[in-house]
Amino acid sequence: MTERVVRVPVEKLRAFAQATFEGVGVSPPDAAIAAEVLLAADLRGIESHGVSRLKMYYDWIKKGIISPRVRFEVVREGPTTAVVDAHTSLGHPVARRAMELAVAKAGEYGLGAVAVRNSSHYGIAGYYALMAVEAGMVGLSFTNARPSVAPTFGVEPMLGTNPIAFACPTDEPFPFLFDAATSITQRGKIEVLAREGRPTPAGWVTDREGRLATDTAAILQGIPKELYALLPLGGAGEEMGGHKGYGLATMVEILCAGLSSGAFLWALSGMEKDGTPRPHRLAHFFLAISIEHFVPLEEFKGTVGGILRELRAAAKAPGEERIYTAGEKSHARAERIRRDGVPVTASLQKELRGIAAELGLPSPV
Repeated sequence: MTERVVRVPVEKLRAFAQATFEGVGVSPPDAAIAAEVLLAADLRGIESHGVSRLKMYYDWIKKGIISPRVRFEVVREGPTTAVVDAHTSLGHPVARRAMELAVAKAGEYGLGAVAVRNSSHYGIAGYYALMAVEAGMVGLSFTNARPSVAPTFGVEPMLGTNPIAFACPTDEPFPFLFDAATSITQRGKIEVLAREGRPTPAGWVTDREGRLATDTAAILQGIPKELYALLPLGGAGEEMGGHKGYGLATMVEILCAGLSSGAFLWALSGMEKDGTPRPHRLAHFFLAISIEHFVPLEEFKGTVGGILRELRAAAKAPGEERIYTAGEKSHARAERIRRDGVPVTASLQKELRGIAAELGLPSPV
């Protein structure tokens, strides 16, 4: 049965998210960044990483898994590079400062790369890639994550969903933005299905016997017990390219953990051997490329715009109205959500009211 959905103004949810982070000890400036990243996800229609994740961060901070005090320690630095230790801080403010540092280095030297260790979940990867676009640059953002994805021919969750985000400016009203997990899906999308009472599509998840699983409730209960694993981009085996998604996920793990001397694979599980929760100690990697160090910015924008327009003008499959390029749908969606508000399901409404009651805040719904 479909839940009753209400539309809540973007700024109202942003203010509530910020107040929630402040309510568990995050400083106002850092709370504002975290709230902004969550709402950036909702605006782009990425509900799995928007305000629906607020209670997760709220609970993790209360349990001591994430430190509300944000620390950003540069432990090694060169003209174009830096390594940062986040000391289990809230990931969003740490990641924003890391990309700011990468952009500053790229502005001076053409390239800026920053690796971060001992961080936590930082929201949507695309937010940080778009920061570089705002500076007239190309931006890339990567992060490893808690183990949930099986390697090709395996059934044990080993890799995280390990997203890749790439963004660049164009001569169109919106940038090109590719932001995707290296798995077929992520746990957040399965949580959205659970809130909507829908089954998980066959091909997203495997059980320990190698069978495709579709029972959404069972999957969510079984993932923490390692009974299920997400499949890499391309699916099971090699026939549809699952090994390519597996390879990309491993590449992200290497960039993030290898260049930061950070934790990897099962060390990111967030669980001691006795079952006690512990910080996840995630690693991120950010790269900013100054376009002006290669070609004039406007020339680059024209080239990219030409590529995108030619792609959209290609012959269409029967029954299809149009071809899209990455970032186009989310741009249009953001305009609608700014106008109509963020869709909030009944179960999420309940979560937000619960947080509001605990912190003594006005409920946003």
